[in-house]
Amino acid sequence: MTDTAEASAPEGAPEDAPEDAPEGATLHYIFDPLCGWCYAAAPLVAAARGVPGLKVALHGGGMMTGANRRPITPQWREYVMPHDRRITEMTGQPFGERYFEGLLRDTGAVMDSEPPTTAVLAAESLRAGGGLDMVHRLQQAHYVEGRRIADADVLAEMAVDIGFDAAAFKAAFAQLSGEATAQHIAESRQLLQRAGGQGFPTFVLVQPDGRASRIDAGPWLGRADDWKAKLAALAEGA
Repeated sequence: MTDTAEASAPEGAPEDAPEDAPEGATLHYIFDPLCGWCYAAAPLVAAARGVPGLKVALHGGGMMTGANRRPITPQWREYVMPHDRRITEMTGQPFGERYFEGLLRDTGAVMDSEPPTTAVLAAESLRAGGGLDMVHRLQQAHYVEGRRIADADVLAEMAVDIGFDAAAFKAAFAQLSGEATAQHIAESRQLLQRAGGQGFPTFVLVQPDGRASRIDAGPWLGRADDWKAKLAALAEGA
């Protein structure tokens, strides 16, 4: 097994790493709800949640926001399908017919990362760990069910699916929309740059004393148990 974690903070990583819970290490996960390789890494995120004493912190990077919002087109379908099939081959992550033959043929749909990112923030504000639950539900909705996860009504349904009160979620979503989400995305991009990450997903493990190591998730795709064991060893300072 190749050790893919750096022994110290990568060049350009912040001296002022994000504050962490004093009782243990934090795995910072820089992601996007519409990132196919983040979906590929979903089993790794689930495994990380099972590492004792390890906190997982979410940072939505806004891959498809502003000028990068993208409508579904036949060309986009042709571009993403080979990547999606490769993800399944590497990780076993499923893609549904309603995604391939529904959403990817829905030329009225727009891929916009901002609303689902707001939904993640709203879920986390209502329940610790709720943001991670929401990311998982949104990925299922997008890649398996072929839902439009940029639509507010769909996001509200997803929130109810994972146990949130509809009214409470809608209130939190409204409060965190706009400037609060934009600020979160800007801070996530700054963290990505400081950590030396090249895109999504990027994982940065920060120890309680502030030591940071960026972990390349690529070699661990499809190896969630090995990833979990590696994180446990790193979190213990091994």
